[in-house]
Amino acid sequence: MSDAIHGLLDPKNCTIIFIDHQPQMTFGVTSIDRQALLNNTIGLAKAAKVFNVPVILTTVETEAFSGNMWPQLTELFPGQKPIERTSMNSWGDKKFVAEVERIGRKKLVIAALWTEVCLAFPAIQAMEAGYEVYAVEDASGGTSEVAHRCAMQRVVQAGAVPVTWQQVMLELQQDWARRETYDAVMKIALEHSGAYGQGVEYAYTMVHKQPPYPTRLKAGH
Repeated sequence: MSDAIHGLLDPKNCTIIFIDHQPQMTFGVTSIDRQALLNNTIGLAKAAKVFNVPVILTTVETEAFSGNMWPQLTELFPGQKPIERTSMNSWGDKKFVAEVERIGRKKLVIAALWTEVCLAFPAIQAMEAGYEVYAVEDASGGTSEVAHRCAMQRVVQAGAVPVTWQQVMLELQQDWARRETYDAVMKIALEHSGAYGQGVEYAYTMVHKQPPYPTRLKAGH
């Protein structure tokens, strides 16, 4: 791998892509708890919005099979219509590739349902086209644990970098002195980061003697 593959993500060098987070695709996921999948995906989407990272939303066969993209996801990007496809492979859709090229960033952070198809296929072809791929493992899901595991191994062997949604968010923040995004990142952590979020709440209330969330945020503390 080149050194560039290992370069850190930042808000100005990447695009975050959500592929086929739709009800029918969710029904087929067994490699991860589906509530955790929803939580992790929305946490990633909120992080993208906080850091103004370009986002691509794409869906497959919405009317004929898969249903609408999760409303919790689309409501974060009002006015942005998901790119509709017939192809299982997003990289086989000209509109999708055109949007990746229009944005022009070489680091693609991809979350998809299912891992073995909708993540693996475009990830491999994007790398063949010269892009770096960061596969968000806990915002993706496969039809079985072995399907998910084999797909992740395949994309890593092809050169992709496995990441988690929280890793992406903290990599975009990097420095807690970045005050313009600090409060928003803490809010995402409180809402989506489980034990880490509980630790944040403990530090605010027990160490710094702040009022509890969400009273603290409403009061502007």
